[in-house]
Amino acid sequence: MDSKYTAEMLKHLEKQREILMDAYRSMSHELHRLQVEEEMLMRKFYELMSAHGVLKEDANRENALNDRESSPSNCDTNSQR
Repeated sequence: MDSKYTAEMLKHLEKQREILMDAYRSMSHELHRLQVEEEMLMRKFYELMSAHGVLKEDANRENALNDRESSPSNCDTNSQR
């Protein structure tokens, strides 16, 4: 390759590298901003759900389901015989 073209290619690649780094910084900043916003919204959602008592009801339902799963069922005792 001719040295003239090599120099032009190097200059072009350096410019492309700068453009890509700027895009990376911009996207990284936007991602961080969105993650912070998501965390804030999830906290507000949790506060709202707990204020309406939905979280307590879901916890009670979950406990009831766990109790049913942990207790032996009739099918299990019949299959052992």
